[in-house]
Amino acid sequence: MLQIEHLLQQVQKPGRYTGGEYNSVRKNWDEAAVKVAFAFPDVYEIGMSHLGLQILYHTVNERRDVLMERVFAPWPDMEALLRKEGVPLFSLESRRPVKEFDILAFTLQYELTYTNVLNMMELAGVTLLAAERGEGEPVVIAGGPCAFNPEPLAAFFDLFVVGEGEEVVHELLEAFIRAKREGKDREGFLRDAAGIAGVYVPGFYAVDYFSDGRVIGIRPVVPGIPERITKRVVSNLDAAPFPVRPIVPWLEAVHDRGMVEVFRGCTRGCRFCQAGIIYRPVREKSLERLLLQGRELARNTGFDEISLCSLSSVDYSQLQPLVDRLTGALKPERVSVSLPSLRIDTFAVEIAQRLQEVRKGTLTFAPEAGTQRLRNVINKDVTEEDLLKSMEGAFTSGWLRVKLYFMIGLPTETEEDLDGIARLAAAVLKAGERCGVPKGRLRVTVSTACFVPKAHTPFQWEPQITRAGLRERIGYLRRKLSDRRIHFDWHDPEMSFIEAVFARGDRRLGAALLSAQRLGCRFDGWREHFDFARWQRALEESGLKPEEYACRRYRYDEVLPWDHIDTGVSREFLIQEHARAFLGEVTPDCRREECIACGVCPALGVVPEIMQGEMRVPL
Repeated sequence: MLQIEHLLQQVQKPGRYTGGEYNSVRKNWDEAAVKVAFAFPDVYEIGMSHLGLQILYHTVNERRDVLMERVFAPWPDMEALLRKEGVPLFSLESRRPVKEFDILAFTLQYELTYTNVLNMMELAGVTLLAAERGEGEPVVIAGGPCAFNPEPLAAFFDLFVVGEGEEVVHELLEAFIRAKREGKDREGFLRDAAGIAGVYVPGFYAVDYFSDGRVIGIRPVVPGIPERITKRVVSNLDAAPFPVRPIVPWLEAVHDRGMVEVFRGCTRGCRFCQAGIIYRPVREKSLERLLLQGRELARNTGFDEISLCSLSSVDYSQLQPLVDRLTGALKPERVSVSLPSLRIDTFAVEIAQRLQEVRKGTLTFAPEAGTQRLRNVINKDVTEEDLLKSMEGAFTSGWLRVKLYFMIGLPTETEEDLDGIARLAAAVLKAGERCGVPKGRLRVTVSTACFVPKAHTPFQWEPQITRAGLRERIGYLRRKLSDRRIHFDWHDPEMSFIEAVFARGDRRLGAALLSAQRLGCRFDGWREHFDFARWQRALEESGLKPEEYACRRYRYDEVLPWDHIDTGVSREFLIQEHARAFLGEVTPDCRREECIACGVCPALGVVPEIMQGEMRVPL
């Protein structure tokens, strides 16, 4: 165990590094056949809000033969001390150097954490390039949404897990134990791992390029491994492990509440949304399972709020009885129930009213675009009438603050669509006035993100508009949103540009990423730490043109860097959706109307579900 007390006295938030939280697990190091360090490449407060971390942490630690401990990206004050004192990056539970673990497992949630990934490896003393990593070093693996385009990080990881991890993690651990028992080296284990469904070993694949940098193809160079890697899916969420004794963080986390996952997946089909593709198909938990997990979670944590989490929790088929029964069970304990976001309709507002009878916080809605034409392009099934009717219901019920999320730079966007954002915000204010809300108390926040084309979406072929174009749009909206009751915030175009570069990137970007980390890029998702000039220098040093990744329109007939990763959704469906977008055609939600033939259910062997009133009906 490392002695770090003298470091804790010198950092801003020592609670980030102490461990020992309520419900954390401390195991006997010598009794574990496999030691795993779960690495979240961002600060503690963000990582401890991640439900996937809690699920895998408790799933693995339920085994008697394996231990899993946590490590987060050290904030710059702690990083400086680690480097100055020569102290290696350590885990929270046992304060062991990360390099002493058998497996170092990263979750990749967001492209702008990639420099933190490399920085954590370097601080741990782990060789960055997988091809140069020695036999005594940890096997470095990764999962999460960014594993659906793993190529920019291919040089640094021994393997990636594509898809959901609750089941495949045990298959990997068994393979590791077996390889260790049989005396196999790193490559021997990786050969075994490559035979596990959903596991991608990038070192066993080669990428060929045309002279202009476009990808010719991705091919296996080791016999017996698949040409395409199909994502893993947990078919029965009721039977899947779920932590009802999650770790309660020392510090206030970004989401400082208990979390119950109500279902996985989304069938609404927003054409820019990667999560809506990679987490298909929809799988719900039963009402009784959710009630049990909600009650146990409240009892075992002390949280005063339980959040019902999913991509669109209001779409849960039995939401009303769930809310009624769970709030009734938890109210005597003074524990509230919340939803992370709301669908734009009166039912959602009615549910919110039940959940917030006394304290009215901020209601959050995501129209995404300012006009019906553009909402049809992105397949956002929301009308202005829906929004204003919902707002009137909210204001009548006592809400005073509303947050509206929009995206700028979407394909086909015009000045009229930007005007529509300002018009909608003004219409919401007028709705509040009609409902008798005093002018001085009404607040509307308009928050805009920049469109980033993502792999495996219908818009994966679309370019991101230039940084200058994004800045021009932001400036235009700032002038339009002049009412003092409207607060306008926006995402940094330069940050969104780097995100787009890596979201659509290939293996050649590994050199630029390495240069950026060595130039000091850290916490790139934090505005106060993002340094675009360093990124420009790193990309120049690598000889790459970032605009070729972010701002180029890809062709249907070209091989995309992520084409060997299979989500189960067919390429033909994505092309069809891309074409329908430019015709302004809306594709229905397959759980409420007919099957839209995306291909995911037959590809993954899953029985689809449709909605019928408040019931869930397998087809």
